[in-house]
Amino acid sequence: MAASYLPALVFIIFAVGFGCLMLGLTMVLGPKRTSAIKDEPFECGSEPIGSPRVKFSVKFYQVAILFLVFDIEVAFLYPWASLFRELSCSGVLDAAGVCTGTPSLFGLVEMLVFLVILVVALAYVWRKRALDWA
Repeated sequence: MAASYLPALVFIIFAVGFGCLMLGLTMVLGPKRTSAIKDEPFECGSEPIGSPRVKFSVKFYQVAILFLVFDIEVAFLYPWASLFRELSCSGVLDAAGVCTGTPSLFGLVEMLVFLVILVVALAYVWRKRALDWA
């Protein structure tokens, strides 16, 4: 069982080692000419205005987290769509991907339940005004 993880372990060790090697070579061989101009903060070609320590509203983080949650949930639609034929067939699929058994509503109902839960959660968040900036 552990032998099946060996290629992944070797790849991870190689990737981390390669990254450390490149970082070390950059630090050893790279130019080290610092100046006051290079040490200034750079903001897209314009002069920095104000303090970088500006406090963000909690709403900013709340909207960001809600976006991530709903975005990840919607990403679950892709695996379902790729397996829809298998989920909607009570028999076996032939080589052409045609259902040899009876069609089933399992795949569709499964995703409808998921989407109803998603829409109810979005309606709740919308009703609580969690997506408002003001």
